[in-house]
Amino acid sequence: MTVIVLNLLLKPLIEPHLPDWAEVRWYASKEEAFALAPEAEIGWFDMYARADMAEVMRLATKLKWLNSVFAGVEAFPLDMLAERGVVLTNGAGINAVPIAEYVVMLMLAQCKGYREVVRAQDRHEWLKDSPGKRELFGSRALILGYGAIGQEVEKRLAGFGMEVSKVRRSTGPGTLGPDEWRARLGEFDWIVISVPATPETEGMIGAAELAEMKADAVLVNVARGSVIDQPALVAALAEGRIGGALLDVTTPEPLPADHPLWDLENAQVTMHLTGRAQNRMFERSATRFLENLGRYHRGEPLEPRVDYTLGY
Repeated sequence: MTVIVLNLLLKPLIEPHLPDWAEVRWYASKEEAFALAPEAEIGWFDMYARADMAEVMRLATKLKWLNSVFAGVEAFPLDMLAERGVVLTNGAGINAVPIAEYVVMLMLAQCKGYREVVRAQDRHEWLKDSPGKRELFGSRALILGYGAIGQEVEKRLAGFGMEVSKVRRSTGPGTLGPDEWRARLGEFDWIVISVPATPETEGMIGAAELAEMKADAVLVNVARGSVIDQPALVAALAEGRIGGALLDVTTPEPLPADHPLWDLENAQVTMHLTGRAQNRMFERSATRFLENLGRYHRGEPLEPRVDYTLGY
C-alpha cells in the first residue's frame, strides 16, 4: 500500500476514484498534517504560511511525490526537495482559463472606461457619452510568458481581432525571442505579463522597458508583482508616460492602504483575484492529481513537473 496524505476538503472529489493500492490519510488542520507527514509517500500539503509549508516538508522524510495547486513555487523549500529527490508537480495551467477571462475583462474595462460607468451608476447619473472609446479590435498585444495562461490569453485576444505576438525561446509566426522583445516594445498597445517568478524574471519590466513603451500602451500583470520595478511603474503612471497598468499582483501583497497605486486613475488593482474568480479550481486539480496517480503507479512521468534548476 502507498500512503497518501491529503486535505480533507478534497475527499469528495478524490475518494470515489482511488485505486485499491492507495492508503489515504486525511488531515483537517495543519497540526494533523504535521502529524501525518512523516509517513507520506505522496502528499498534497498546500498551506498559505511559508513557515508551515517548510515545517510540513521537513517532517515528510519519506515523501517521493509532492503535489500542489499553487502555480508559483517560490514558497517551497526547493533545495531540500531536490536534495531528497522529491518530484514536485504544481498547479501550472489549473487557473489558466479564469485568469485569461479576467485579462480580457480588465482590458475591456480599460477600453470602455467602465470604472467611470460604475461610478456614475453609484451616483444615479445618466451618462450622455461613453467615458472610454478605445477598441480591442485591430490593436496589438505582446504576451510575455507563453505557458498555459499566455496561450489561453492569446486565444481570446485573437477572437477580438487583435494582432498577438508572444515571447518564447522557439521561433515561429508572431514570435519574438528572449533577446528581441525589448527593442520592439514600442510597437504594442498592450503588454501582458504571465511569466513565472524566478530570479531571471525579477524586475524584467523596469524604467528602461517602460520608457520604450508607447505613450498610450497598457501593461497587464497577472504574474507576480516582483517582475515589475514597482516604483518605476508608479513614476511612469503618475507622469503619464504610459497609458495605464492593470495589476492583479503587486509588491507587497496585500498592498498597503496608503500606497500610491490605489489613487492613480490610470492604474487598476484587482487584489490577486484572477485565479480565484472561478468555482472549478479544486475539481480541475483533483482530476489532474488522479491522472498523475495512475502515472505514478505505472512509473510514468508526472505532469506538470517542476524543474528545480529553473524554479518552475
